[in-house]
Amino acid sequence: MVIEDKKRTAHRAVVTRVLEGDGRASRAARRSAFENAGLGEPLRTLIDKIARQPTRVTDEDIAAVLASGESEDQIFELVVCAAIGAATRQYESALHALEEALIGTKGSEHASEHPQ
Repeated sequence: MVIEDKKRTAHRAVVTRVLEGDGRASRAARRSAFENAGLGEPLRTLIDKIARQPTRVTDEDIAAVLASGESEDQIFELVVCAAIGAATRQYESALHALEEALIGTKGSEHASEHPQ
C-alpha cells in the first residue's frame, strides 16, 4: 500500500506542477487544456486531438495555433497539460474500475458464504 501512496503522491505533484507552476501559458489556459474544456479555436482542435487522437495531430494544427498568437513555448506547455489530463482521466477510470471489481468480488464472496 505504501508504494501505491507514493505513486499517487507523485502523480499529484506532477499535476500540481504543470497546472500551478511557472510557465509561459496562463494557469487558466493550462487548466483548460488539462480538462480539454473551454478552449477557443484553433487551440480546441489541437488539444482535443492530443487528448483523444494524438496520432492525428498535424503540422497544420500546430501552425494554426501559432498563427493565432500562441508561442511555441505556450503550445508545448498546453500540449503537455492536455496529455497529462488525458492520462489522468484514464488513470482515474482504471482505479475506479479496479475498485468496482474488488467490491464486486468481495460482494460475491460474501454472498456465496450465505446461500439461500
